[in-house]
Amino acid sequence: MRVAPNVILSEKQRAKLLRMSKARSSSIRCRERAQFILLAAEGLQNNEIAKRLGQDRKKIGRWRTRFTKGGMEAILKDKTRPGRIPPISATIRSKIIKLTTEQRPEGHTHWSRSTMARQVGVSASTVGRVWASAGLKPHRIKSFKLSNDKRFEEKLEDIVGLYLSPPEHAIVLSCDEKSQIQALDRTQPGLPLKKGRCATMTHDYKRNGTTSLFAALNVANGEVIGTCMKKHRHQEWIQFLNLIDRSTPADKEIHIICDNYATHKHAKVVAWLKRHKRFHIHFTPTSASWLNMVERFFRDLTVRGIRRGVFRDVPELIEAIENYLAVHNADPKPFVWTASACDILEKVKRGRAKLNKTHSA
Repeated sequence: MRVAPNVILSEKQRAKLLRMSKARSSSIRCRERAQFILLAAEGLQNNEIAKRLGQDRKKIGRWRTRFTKGGMEAILKDKTRPGRIPPISATIRSKIIKLTTEQRPEGHTHWSRSTMARQVGVSASTVGRVWASAGLKPHRIKSFKLSNDKRFEEKLEDIVGLYLSPPEHAIVLSCDEKSQIQALDRTQPGLPLKKGRCATMTHDYKRNGTTSLFAALNVANGEVIGTCMKKHRHQEWIQFLNLIDRSTPADKEIHIICDNYATHKHAKVVAWLKRHKRFHIHFTPTSASWLNMVERFFRDLTVRGIRRGVFRDVPELIEAIENYLAVHNADPKPFVWTASACDILEKVKRGRAKLNKTHSA
């Protein structure tokens, strides 16, 4: 059980507290505090004082502690509190928003809090609050690419249809090459992760060659058929198609989703497809690699298996990629496509309309 600190009063302090507790000129808060301290000096605990005066026990304990540490001065005035953030005038707010959205600072591509603060004559924190309330982030930018493929809508509906409603007795494979993966070695050894410090790695590196990964993501179950090759020509693409042919059940139709890379349309590839009737190729629209689901797998491979790796030669890199594929296929999880073709088309139309409106003004 916690015991409140003892309060010992001098005659002078007792007399002053008695006057404070009775004087009408004293504020209510000062009279209450004087009563707390006088009763505490009589040996009463905080809960006893609280019952007698009908006050909160924690409040009494707070002023008892302050008195024992600071004496009479501590109970005569409250502790200083941070001031209220001054309101931003509507004029200043509209000026900041207008400058941010309509102009650029001289010699800069975008505004920062400090450059805007100097321009408007307010603090950087004020600029930050205005931007936050208006949802403005001038330090950030998003990249985009609208496909100019004349058959964009047709190809989009075809591929999204394979994702959302795949054909029966068939396997849908999202395929692509991740070309020119570099075997990078660091110029100096880094430090390992430890408590209070992140792992370190030199920013410069040595190039030790490249490899290309051919991958086919099974849209239904998330398994990946993959192999590394030195080059990514039509010859290697045909070799990869043969690998898919050997790795899938012979009684299943195979639907291949791939981009418009020239090797995928080579005459020898077309001849190979004519000899293998169960293979059906579905090309994504031009400049629409985001439609190819295997790109999401490549992103995971890069972040989790390659980017922080140290590879002294290409065989080490290939071994790391193959190990990642083995771990992934031991417990595969499919990526789930949720957007319908109609939703995507509406978004593309809105994007085009905004671009046309902005650049025609």
